[in-house]
Amino acid sequence: MSHDHDDRPQLTAAQAAAVLNPPAGRNGGDLVVESLQGLGATTVFGLPGQHALGMFDALRRSSLRYVGLRVENNAGFAADAYGRITGEVAPLLLSTGPGALTSLAALQEAAAASAPVLAISSQIPTAGLGGRRHGYLHELRDQQASVRDIVKSVHTVRTASQIPSAIAAAWESALTAPHGPVWVEIPQDVLLAGTTLPVVSAMDATPRELYPRPELTIAAAHLLSEAERPVIIAGGGVVRSDASGKLRALAEKIDAPVVTTFGGKGAFPWDHPLSLRSWLEDRHTTDFLEDADVLLVVGSGLGELSSNYHTFRPRGRVIQIEADAGKLESNHPALGIHSDAREALADLLEAVERRADPGAAERVRSVLEKVRVRIEAQDLTLEQQVLAAVREALPDAAPSFWDMTILAYWAWSAFDARRPNTMHSAQGAGGLGYGFPAAIGAAAADPTKPVLAVSGDGGAMYSIAELATARQYDLPLTWLIVDDGGYGILREYMTGAFGESTGTELARPDFVALAESFGVPAVRTGPDSLAADLSKALATPGPSVVVLPALLRMFEPTHL
Repeated sequence: MSHDHDDRPQLTAAQAAAVLNPPAGRNGGDLVVESLQGLGATTVFGLPGQHALGMFDALRRSSLRYVGLRVENNAGFAADAYGRITGEVAPLLLSTGPGALTSLAALQEAAAASAPVLAISSQIPTAGLGGRRHGYLHELRDQQASVRDIVKSVHTVRTASQIPSAIAAAWESALTAPHGPVWVEIPQDVLLAGTTLPVVSAMDATPRELYPRPELTIAAAHLLSEAERPVIIAGGGVVRSDASGKLRALAEKIDAPVVTTFGGKGAFPWDHPLSLRSWLEDRHTTDFLEDADVLLVVGSGLGELSSNYHTFRPRGRVIQIEADAGKLESNHPALGIHSDAREALADLLEAVERRADPGAAERVRSVLEKVRVRIEAQDLTLEQQVLAAVREALPDAAPSFWDMTILAYWAWSAFDARRPNTMHSAQGAGGLGYGFPAAIGAAAADPTKPVLAVSGDGGAMYSIAELATARQYDLPLTWLIVDDGGYGILREYMTGAFGESTGTELARPDFVALAESFGVPAVRTGPDSLAADLSKALATPGPSVVVLPALLRMFEPTHL
């Protein structure tokens, strides 16, 4: 067998000399950072630890920007947000054992939200691998077993020459639809050992595109073209694949109303005549969706929140476009199309026939009016005032990151995100503490825009340490803390279910004084001054905190 080598890279004499005579003093850690640079990374997040010092020392010799957080889980949330905002891989450098394990809740959120995070963890020395129980510091019997159920793929390194290939394979996995977190493990001795391998140059880890099968596109287009009452549910996959323009074009071509899931906020214009907005936890919306004779679900698995807690029972035909094959038909029988949302919508847009439905916009208005009347009957003026103040203060292009708190639960349904990929929350996995460290990741991704984080006082306590990070890197972010003296949503859930709550009331600090002790300016505000105080904070360079003492309530659910 012969090979044609005419297309191989041609090195100049200087390049060849550099390859044959790499700089002295490099180690396995250098191969890690060189691989990341070769793949196009510019920023890495993380926290150093004893077994990972080889990687962190190599950062000094690289062009990579390091953003170091104070807790590994928070570093994971920051990487998650960086991946969501940029669509690029966010490297996360971790140590072994406790450091690795502390990141797992963040990686679960990245998996649920399809955020491309590349976690690179150190390991105990090679001699201790395989469960031989040498008693090394941080030793686990099988560290990979702790992450395997969370991440998309696991890549193990045993020698220095395996480092570039392992990182490239993980990078490609993270960016292959559906995006997600991946894991690379490198033993301490491999990271520290000197290497004479050539410096890693540009690497290719281009992800495989995920296209729809043509016969499925034809079948879906026929159903939509012939439908009498088509409706579209747009999920987070539309946002992640940058397909909001194609979604709008398709909806307008077939006059189909569109509802966005909480993960798909901003995928469709809020005030469009066909926009049902995001009132998924409302029986009027659920009834409307059930009445569709053809329901197109794009980039959503129709999970618990998107199905009004599994009370949704579609009566018509369902077409489901989803990049995660495991979510196809996982909740409802459908014409399942395994594809990236953008590619599938582009093909559908060409294949469907234009249909006019003059009554579609009126039916949308009718549903939204029913929702409005239901909410207004519950005397929730304060909650709507606070949410409106946040919307007024937040610039349209500024991203916001919402913790698991009552104001965020309101925002899922009632907040106009205005632009795709600007509103993010931890509703994928549902863990506390996401908002502020995620805002740090977004501010690191694009320091030209202010970033808003929203937390309750309970969730805020998870990430108080990161006030030091925000100050150290002088990041342009504002943290709104709604202080109601406890885990507000759990207080409501327990009181509703059992008549009283247990374990939900919290002692908490003076958040204004605490922020100022970190050198972060802070202000205590009220509902009437919130818009002005938030606007001022967002317009001021660097980090800031706005504290709103308020007891907010949720609107009544319709699924019970």
